[in-house]
Amino acid sequence: MGLCTDLFLTFAKIGGFTLGGGYAMVPVMEKEIVEKKHWLKKEEFMDILVVAQSTPGLFAIDMASHIGYKLKGVLGGIIGALAVALPSIVSILLIAIFFQSFKDNVYVEKFFMGVRPCVVALILAPCFKMAKTAKITLRNCWIPIVCALLISAFGVSPIWCILAAGIGGFLYGKLSS
Repeated sequence: MGLCTDLFLTFAKIGGFTLGGGYAMVPVMEKEIVEKKHWLKKEEFMDILVVAQSTPGLFAIDMASHIGYKLKGVLGGIIGALAVALPSIVSILLIAIFFQSFKDNVYVEKFFMGVRPCVVALILAPCFKMAKTAKITLRNCWIPIVCALLISAFGVSPIWCILAAGIGGFLYGKLSS
């Protein structure tokens, strides 16, 4: 099997079996791409994660297209993006076709009540991994906390937080050396 086919199947599997959207896919992507397939080193994966977070568009598609591009150029980027999105597109089409018949089903409602907390955990897990990789300690943990509060509570654009943190890090590096 060629790399393009393997890339397609890997991202289709990730897109098809991960609930919760892009951030919930991060630990699955990391396990597949870094640990199982050894296509990227952990540092490369984290770099792509940072770039994908700052790129406009859907996060999972950005991740898949950046990884695909790194592995196989433009064709790999297209394959990654299409493969990770295809299961969601098919699911949405099927749900749209059959939604009226099960929208008020009590079992469906209870299923989603159970899934929601799990999705939150799936989103938090990569945050803790990223904090470890980014060497977040008790000394600097205030930075992501303040940024998260500014974004969620006060509606500050993440771009301003990224710029401020980058400039602050640059100045800290200059002053401490």
